[in-house]
Amino acid sequence: MGDESSVTSRDGTTIAFERAGAGPPLILVAAALSDRRDSRKLATLLAPSFTVINYDRRGRGASGDTHPYEVEREVEDIEALVKDVGGSAFLFGSSSGAVLALEAAARGIGVEKMALFEPPFVVDERDRRPPAGFDEHVEALVAADRRAEAVTYFMTQGIGMPAAFVWGMRLMPRTWSSMKAMASTIPYDVAIVGDTRAGKPLPADRWHAVLAPTLVLDGGKSPEGTRRASAALAGILPDAQHRTIDGLSHGAVVMAPKKLVPALRAFYLA
Repeated sequence: MGDESSVTSRDGTTIAFERAGAGPPLILVAAALSDRRDSRKLATLLAPSFTVINYDRRGRGASGDTHPYEVEREVEDIEALVKDVGGSAFLFGSSSGAVLALEAAARGIGVEKMALFEPPFVVDERDRRPPAGFDEHVEALVAADRRAEAVTYFMTQGIGMPAAFVWGMRLMPRTWSSMKAMASTIPYDVAIVGDTRAGKPLPADRWHAVLAPTLVLDGGKSPEGTRRASAALAGILPDAQHRTIDGLSHGAVVMAPKKLVPALRAFYLA
């Protein structure tokens, strides 16, 4: 665990973070239903080479929240963190956090380099997609404060996690309670990903303003559609490369952070 601090975003929301290590600043952007606790192992492993900023996205952990939600507000949160570390930084984003990092880099807020792990795009109609009405059903469950149902529905129908695995997570009280506490932020990640899960090619001009060198990563244990999506993203960015790391799946940040570190260190410090 690093030194705890916070910044104030443009709309007045407090964004809490931990700072650890020494070297060029690297901001970790969490996936859905994750906060800085889920990234601590990765942050610790990266700290010998970087000043790691591991933050709670708005609505999670010790950070505040302000309604109504807009993706732009989360971009401003990252902008406030970049300013706090001197005006430029590396970004690492996982899953929907990778898409948020993309949006931030496209706004020109001082992103020097960016690594993205498995942005949850669906670029081929043959690949698994969320069911019709998914976004609306998530919103309804959250609005009704049916947190456990919202988490279960998002993980099974949105991410594609086997129902038996999700039920097994209920036997881990700390993990399940943490995810339920963050259930209200699921619509935030749905909004960030937007219409990129429809099984169609990514819009060629959506992130044309992303000039930062970008590494798009995925895991060898993940579905083929995940690698198709990662390769497709790398193909439309101005300066990007795609790499698959053997032995990893979508939960690598939590389950296997050691396998991410060599690729990240080599990319950022090249």
